[in-house]
Amino acid sequence: MTDRNPAREVITRTAVDADAPRLVEACNWLFAAPGSTPVDWDPRTAGERLVKVFASQRSDVLLAEADQELVGFCSVYLDIESVRFGQRCWVEDLAVHPAHRSLGIGAKLLDQAQRWAREHGGIHLELDSALTRTEAHRFYDRHQPASRSMCFSWQLER
Repeated sequence: MTDRNPAREVITRTAVDADAPRLVEACNWLFAAPGSTPVDWDPRTAGERLVKVFASQRSDVLLAEADQELVGFCSVYLDIESVRFGQRCWVEDLAVHPAHRSLGIGAKLLDQAQRWAREHGGIHLELDSALTRTEAHRFYDRHQPASRSMCFSWQLER
């Protein structure tokens, strides 16, 4: 059941293996317009990848729950150690259930991602967002990023 009751307490925690199936399902929040489903999306493979993320010391998935219902998630990864910026932490996915947006859940997850990055030696937090995600961009801008950039990506053939 999903409702927009802002009185429900939202807690955040680190995901564990048992959370993988509902996280795979929650990826649909990312695929909904203006997003799209990746061409090679496979839920089984996604679940296997999540278990690897959980097991790594260099990555985690942070959950937001209200009454044990998943209402948001954020994946964080220690990435390159940049010559210019030092240890970078990457937010790969940040999603809030559509029925729970604009209630502060995304802000709570972004704060948790920043805390996770600092605790793991990161000094630079970064994410990219498709140009079509104007609502998400307004959210990120409200959280005063130090800079904005454009990301370019190539799909590699296997």
